[in-house]
Amino acid sequence: MTPEAQKPLLSVVLCSPRGFCAGVVRAIDTVERALKLYGAPVYVRHEIVHNRYVVESLREKGAIFVAELNEIPQTDAPVVFSAHGVPKAIPNEADKRNFFTLDATCPLVTKVHREAAIHYKRGREIILIGHAGHPEVVGTLGQLPKGAVVLIETMDAARTFQPKDASKLAFVTQTTLSIDDTAEIVAVLKERFPDIDGPHKEDICYATTNRQLAVKKVAPQVEAMIVVGSPNSSELDWSKFEGIKTLGITAGASAPEIIVEEIMDAFAAHYKLSVETVSAAQENEFFPLPRPLRNDAAE
Repeated sequence: MTPEAQKPLLSVVLCSPRGFCAGVVRAIDTVERALKLYGAPVYVRHEIVHNRYVVESLREKGAIFVAELNEIPQTDAPVVFSAHGVPKAIPNEADKRNFFTLDATCPLVTKVHREAAIHYKRGREIILIGHAGHPEVVGTLGQLPKGAVVLIETMDAARTFQPKDASKLAFVTQTTLSIDDTAEIVAVLKERFPDIDGPHKEDICYATTNRQLAVKKVAPQVEAMIVVGSPNSSELDWSKFEGIKTLGITAGASAPEIIVEEIMDAFAAHYKLSVETVSAAQENEFFPLPRPLRNDAAE
C-alpha cells in the first residue's frame, strides 16, 4: 500500500468569500504602486493592514513602517496612511512637515468618518460601537474634538450609558465588528433611545459581513474550523485536529490566499484531501487607488 493510500481521508470545506477585501487590496496596491513610481523608500504609518506576511513582503520591497510620523526624517518620499484610517491630527502634522502623503484609508472607514462629522455638525452626541485601541477606532475618535464621540464596547456599557440629551443622539460603528454583537448593542441603544440616529446603510464592512455569513454556513457542516489570520501553517497545533474527518477553512480580510494554500499543503502531508467550496456571497467591489497614483495622474 502506498503512503498516500494509508493517509486518512479529510473533507475540507473552503469558505467563499475569504481573504483580501477591496479595501485591503487598495491599501497594498497603494504601497506597491508608490514603490514602483517613486522608488524606495516609501514610509508607511502603522502596519498597512493587520497581517505580518503582507508587512514583511512590503518591507522587503522597500517600505519602511513607522509607529508615528516623528520617526520619519525630512523627506520627499511618499508617506502612506494605513487602511484603518488616522486621526485628523496626523495629516495636519504631515502638512506642517510638507510630506507627500497618500491616504490608503479604506473608503468604508472614510464613510464612517463622514457620518460622524455630519452628526457633530447637527449637534448630536455620537456613540462609536467598537474596540478600544483598535487603529480604526483611534482614527474615528480622532476625527472630532475630544468628548464629541463616546466609545461603547459592550452590551453592559450600552445599558448604562447616560447621554447629555437623549433627543440628540447618534451612533456609528467600527467596520470590522461581529455582525451579531453589533446588532445586539444597537438593539439595546434603540430600545433605550428610540430617537437615536444611525447610519442609512450599515457601517459593518460588506467583506466582514460576507466572511461571517460564509463561516455560519460552513461551521455546522464540519468538526473543526480554521480562520487564517497572520500566523502560517508551521504554527498549527496538530493535536487539535486528531481524528477529525471534516474541516472548514476561511481567511480574514487581511489574510493573503498564499497562507490558505500553505495550510492546505500542510494538511495534504497528513491527510488525503477532498476539497469543496461553499459560497455565501459574490464579491466584485473595487476601490480606485489614491488620485496621485492613478495612471493619468502618475503619468
